[in-house]
Amino acid sequence: MVQFHRINENPIIAPDKSVAWEASATFNPSVVKVDNCFHLLYRAQSLPMELEGINMPISSIGYATSVNGIAFSDRRQIIKPEFDWERYGCEDPRITFCNGKYYIFYTALSTYPFSANGIRIGLAITKDFKTFEKHPVTGFNSKAMAMFPEKINNKYAAILTVHTDLPPAKIALALFDREEDLWNEAFWINWYSNLNQHIISLLRDSNDHLEVGAQPIKTDKGWLMIFSYIENYFTDTKHFKIEAALLDMENPLKIIGRTEEPLLFPEKEYELHGEVSNITFPSGAVLDNKNIYLYYGAADTFSCLAIGDAQTLIEKLSLNEPIQFNESKWIRQGFHRYHRNPIISPRPEFEWEAMATFNPAVIYEDNKFHIVYRAMSFEMTSVFGYASSSDGVHIDERLPNPIYEPTANFERKLRPGNSGCEDPRLTLIDNELYMFYTAFDGYTPRVAFTSISIADFINRHWNWKSPKVITPPNIPDKDACVLSKKIKGKFMLFHRMNDFICLNAADDLNFEGDRWLNDSTAIIKPRKSYWDNSKFGIAGPPIEIKQGWLMLYHRATLPSPSVYKVEAALLDLQDPSIVLAQTDATLLEPETCYEEKGIVPNVVFPCGAVLLNGMIHLYYGGGDRVVAVARMELKNILKRFGICE
Repeated sequence: MVQFHRINENPIIAPDKSVAWEASATFNPSVVKVDNCFHLLYRAQSLPMELEGINMPISSIGYATSVNGIAFSDRRQIIKPEFDWERYGCEDPRITFCNGKYYIFYTALSTYPFSANGIRIGLAITKDFKTFEKHPVTGFNSKAMAMFPEKINNKYAAILTVHTDLPPAKIALALFDREEDLWNEAFWINWYSNLNQHIISLLRDSNDHLEVGAQPIKTDKGWLMIFSYIENYFTDTKHFKIEAALLDMENPLKIIGRTEEPLLFPEKEYELHGEVSNITFPSGAVLDNKNIYLYYGAADTFSCLAIGDAQTLIEKLSLNEPIQFNESKWIRQGFHRYHRNPIISPRPEFEWEAMATFNPAVIYEDNKFHIVYRAMSFEMTSVFGYASSSDGVHIDERLPNPIYEPTANFERKLRPGNSGCEDPRLTLIDNELYMFYTAFDGYTPRVAFTSISIADFINRHWNWKSPKVITPPNIPDKDACVLSKKIKGKFMLFHRMNDFICLNAADDLNFEGDRWLNDSTAIIKPRKSYWDNSKFGIAGPPIEIKQGWLMLYHRATLPSPSVYKVEAALLDLQDPSIVLAQTDATLLEPETCYEEKGIVPNVVFPCGAVLLNGMIHLYYGGGDRVVAVARMELKNILKRFGICE
């Protein structure tokens, strides 16, 4: 945990009962340091007064200066309601100095009683804190906007919080070619229509809330963004915390790292009691020498300051730690888990994957691991998302929209509950990438597939072929894939029927009309006399090695609820229906919190693996909620078969 220490002089700005416009509260300060002078802006709140027949407190923005960032003087009101779009208050400023001007974004209240549609962002621009050029900014519910202190790729840049009053709230990035675009209505209409493209995903849970805190700070490792994170926001036990994230210098949408523990949370008397109790809310930060001066509002009443070591925080966020894989607690010669699992978790800001992200397929092409994962909304509709990684564990890119969604009748929701496209498996044959998956209409899971050229896949051109369902109606079938090469001129299709792994040979993949996978060869059947296996399913396309086809698969235990485990088998190269060897022992089973708990507890469910430099990289769903990765040397799996190289 990176320690921030409150100064003894707190609060640095307190309400002045003798001054009407700030008699009630002076909080949420924003600070910029220019030419050795600290300029502080803060939200000032009056005692209730009459406005248009309404008795209510009015917020405006105060100003003060300091030479040391601690003792502020010369307080005065600089921004107050003047126009209809801010008539009921100007709140929570964020100030940035850029290109010789001070840009002050604030929350503008245009309706009363207060409503989401009337809570938007305003902007005041000044060079001297005496004259101001004002503009309404956003036309949608938003607040907490802060500008970057310099252009990024020759564009003005800002972060803002969208849907603060229409949760889930989203922190997003906006880039502008011209200064005038900051308040250009056409710009914002277009930007908002593509909101998913701009989100910086920081929300951990849909029950939480967050807002932009201070203006971004430039460091040698990236942009430091300090923000407010409120756990259990919609309950009486909400918990305000101050957190930080490090954003990529050239692409601030990319998160390099984020704090796992809060920088600050309510502890002091002036944070625990005030207009609104138990609040520490960050709204300003300055990098001064080697320290970060963190300015925050306390209990919606006071302006306060805490100081922390910048280098310690930046190093903590830079992820400069070795990649580690931990051995199982009790399985000898099994898969080792990545110590930072899960590598993909639900993003509550995106409706289509707010509930779960799990059961990933994977291929290795173009020096990258390409991960296609099942994503589920709270409507329990499953689609497929995409992420990539150069090292197999750190996600370099994750797309904001699904790459594949239900389109055919056999995968559309016919009744409430689970439906859609589930549990993909990827196989590259020549230059065509085949994706087999479970198509579920809410009644019967069936096997379907589609394909795309590998060139289109690599270049993010999602030109998927029309899907085909290949198993009969009213017969449950799932966990399907195709082998990466033909055997004796035939495609080898694996799937699960009657709770066991089946194999079908097909002359082609032109499934039309009433042509289905019917007669099947059972490869591995449950042994009902064994307590710990009730059903089997293939984990992903078998991997060709010189000894045969390495097939990883899952099995579920008999007692309810089931426990899912991973094993392996070796299939004959020329006749994959022949099982040459099995591990007959678990290689991976639930033992971590993200596997033992989730939407479905006690699940490890792999849908893909990559063999690279003698190492098996296994990607799996944990608890039907997250994506994790584990590794095991191929030679150790072969030893489990009784094969020594």
